[in-house]
Amino acid sequence: MTRVQALEQEIERLSPEELVELRVWLDEREAEAWDREIERDAASGKLDKLFEKSISDHRAGKSREI
Repeated sequence: MTRVQALEQEIERLSPEELVELRVWLDEREAEAWDREIERDAASGKLDKLFEKSISDHRAGKSREI
């Protein structure tokens, strides 16, 4: 049995409340990882072209403020 399979079996035994707690933890973990990735991409300049395009499109009236 793999570790993932063992975890799946454990998750199956969680109460509904514990399952919600696990889901919240996983969501927060994923959000933090995403934030770190965006920060790295921004710092490296990977997002510069997207930013410039979005500013250009906005100035050309192709977007609106929300």
